[in-house]
Amino acid sequence: MTYDIEGRGEARLLPWVGPEGKPCYVVTDGAGYVSRMADTVERLQLGMAGGLLDHAAEILADRRATPAQLRFLLARMSESLTDVRRIAESRGARLPVPVHRDPDVASFETSG
Repeated sequence: MTYDIEGRGEARLLPWVGPEGKPCYVVTDGAGYVSRMADTVERLQLGMAGGLLDHAAEILADRRATPAQLRFLLARMSESLTDVRRIAESRGARLPVPVHRDPDVASFETSG
């Protein structure tokens, strides 16, 4: 979700939550300190997700993995997937809305 706030920029969903677990937003033109920090956090979160996937492959290939190890892995993967989903929502909200010139596409979109 993006909002143009009186020409000052758009509200960007940040890759972290507030103390009560609620989403955090910043009104930005994309060039400020908080936006740069959010970009850095997103890169770290995506990198950690990649590392976690590698670790998951190792754990799942080990037939001696214990239930405790699998539960721990699942908990970390759930946290990581939450982060990745938030990043996808934030980035998707900042994509330009495509303009369809194909009348068949336009009529399909308005009929649903």
